[in-house]
Amino acid sequence: MTEDKSKLLRSLTIDRSVSEPGRSSRRWLPISVGIAACVIVAFAAFAVSEFWMQDRPKETASQPAAQPQTAQPQQQQVATSSRDSGNLAASGYVVARRKATVAAEITGKVVEVFIDEGMTVTDGQIVARLDSVLAEKDYELAQSRVEAADAAIAAITADLQDATRIMSRVQTLSQKNFATEADLTKAQARVGVLTAQLRQVQSQSETAKIDAKRSASVLDKHQIRAPFAGVVVDRSAQPGEMISPMSVGGFTRTGICTIVDMYSIEIEVDVNEAFIGRVAAGGAVNAVLDAYPDWTIPASVIAIVPTANREKATVKVRIRFVQRDPRILPDMAVKVNFLRDTKAGVAPAIETTAAN
Repeated sequence: MTEDKSKLLRSLTIDRSVSEPGRSSRRWLPISVGIAACVIVAFAAFAVSEFWMQDRPKETASQPAAQPQTAQPQQQQVATSSRDSGNLAASGYVVARRKATVAAEITGKVVEVFIDEGMTVTDGQIVARLDSVLAEKDYELAQSRVEAADAAIAAITADLQDATRIMSRVQTLSQKNFATEADLTKAQARVGVLTAQLRQVQSQSETAKIDAKRSASVLDKHQIRAPFAGVVVDRSAQPGEMISPMSVGGFTRTGICTIVDMYSIEIEVDVNEAFIGRVAAGGAVNAVLDAYPDWTIPASVIAIVPTANREKATVKVRIRFVQRDPRILPDMAVKVNFLRDTKAGVAPAIETTAAN
């Protein structure tokens, strides 16, 4: 009975070798594919190495021929760097030491403007005129006061001369007992009064003259003049506008024009403080304007401003032009090259190299 049950259980088991005949073949399939891929990669590497070994002699043969061609530019580059290694370069701007915005000292309405941009003006030349009707009236009134004081001085002087003669006659008659003491005292008193009145009128005349000079000065301020000779670079006001020495808001302007003295033009550059020891006053400089890159301008160092910029770590250097030229204009960008062992004015033209 037990053997029958065992046979029955064995009959119920599943024989996997019979039910899955393709399982072993599928298990070996990825291994076969991997082996084939390795063989292909090895063959490709062998082919590439053979191709490399065939072409390498050609490259080694052509390399010596290419070396002589590159040797000359390298030597030239080294020579240029060694030539410029002793020079220091910096950049900055052309500035004018004398530049002023011309304005009126009083408030008034512009009547005429006699200048325009680009015009050359002389020292003291009238550039504009303000409305001066009230100022002219004040000056005329002051002049009339001066004339009245002069007339009063003349009248009192005449009376004083007459009183002086009368006093002299009374003194003579008093000595001869023909005039009383009272008459003499009265004559002397009149002379004293007229003398005091004369001094008072003379003081009033001086006051009137001072007032007249003040009125004349105020009247002259209505004519705005150039403070120095130069070129007008900006015209601000137009006829009919109000102008004032202080900004009071609205449409009131504070300036008529801007004048630049072209003889005060110089260069200001910022030099890195690490290289400022290579700059000395009077040293030769080559300047090149960005507007004229092919034009080398000889210049020299005026001074080193004795202060450093903490934010930029630079020191300002002032440079003068050896010769003036009308092409040099204020606020132009410029690059300078500080030269060594050369005198100002005869510095050769050398390419600018960046040092800061």
